[in-house]
Amino acid sequence: MERHVSLQDDLEFQTTKVVDNTEPLVHGFGVDQAGQYQALSWEDISSQSDAFPDSWRWIHLNRESAEAQRWLNEHCASDNAVSNVLLQQDSRPRITKHLDGYLINLRGVNTNPGAEPEDMIALRIWATPKLVISTRARPVLAAEDLKETFIAGNPPSSSGAIIAYLAHRLVSRIGPVVSELDEGVDALEEEILDARKNSLRSTLSGLRRTALSLRRYIAPQREAIAGFLRESNSFLSEDEKHHLRETHDTVVRVAEDLDLLRERAMLLHEQLVEDRAEAMNSRLFILAIVSAVFLPLGFITGLFGVNVGGMPGVDSPAAFYILCGSIGLFSIAIIWIFWRMKWI
Repeated sequence: MERHVSLQDDLEFQTTKVVDNTEPLVHGFGVDQAGQYQALSWEDISSQSDAFPDSWRWIHLNRESAEAQRWLNEHCASDNAVSNVLLQQDSRPRITKHLDGYLINLRGVNTNPGAEPEDMIALRIWATPKLVISTRARPVLAAEDLKETFIAGNPPSSSGAIIAYLAHRLVSRIGPVVSELDEGVDALEEEILDARKNSLRSTLSGLRRTALSLRRYIAPQREAIAGFLRESNSFLSEDEKHHLRETHDTVVRVAEDLDLLRERAMLLHEQLVEDRAEAMNSRLFILAIVSAVFLPLGFITGLFGVNVGGMPGVDSPAAFYILCGSIGLFSIAIIWIFWRMKWI
């Protein structure tokens, strides 16, 4: 069933601020019916001239650019839903049928220098049979990979192939990050088994936070790609569907790995808590044993320390040594009783 998008219906709309005058066009290409590509300049795009009438186009914009925002608002003036999706600040992954195309939000790990992988980058796309417009705020390596395929003379055969390619390249970079998390959990397990637990709780908390941040976007991206496969019979060729199914399988596997990582991290956290509780109980048990030994001894010494008349041994020079020996024998007897009862 075709689903139409409105500002009040399926969008998490946030108005993008005009921030600066950075370059609006990141990449632009037109492909004719013979499969030959032509690089597009910003002048070709902003003039909206029909310089390449028989081609379909891929236009990749920097949504932080004021000029790109202006062009999108003018180009999509008759349908604000498209410009809203392409310019919104934050969104969950989704693929939604809209008129003759698809509104697409995809996420990938942030592999830019100095960035944390869980601070995921967003790629927003409007795709029709003749036009693909994508926007980003930070560099997306998947788009750079796609540019290289054009330059190498092997451009995608259709706009559907672009979607399949971008989804695949975004997902392919998530796998190494999840593998690194898995190795981190393995290392923590070894440290816990080796009883080297200093500062492990903070490291484990960081791994859990990373896994949760990744899963927040991977899970809806899995559902978005699955929905796209169900609804795009006329938009994708069989070969493109095959590649997109493989991408979907990869996303499913990554989501399952993240779920497993979360469970393992929770189990490790519980193990750390149990080990700490066990160590505390062991120390308290030792203190209880010491208290049990010295409590009656304290009673005896306190009793013989009463300075009143009639205390036995007051006039005997050997009384002190007899008392100390009796206390020692009494202590040994208590420890022996505890040992026979297997308390120590």
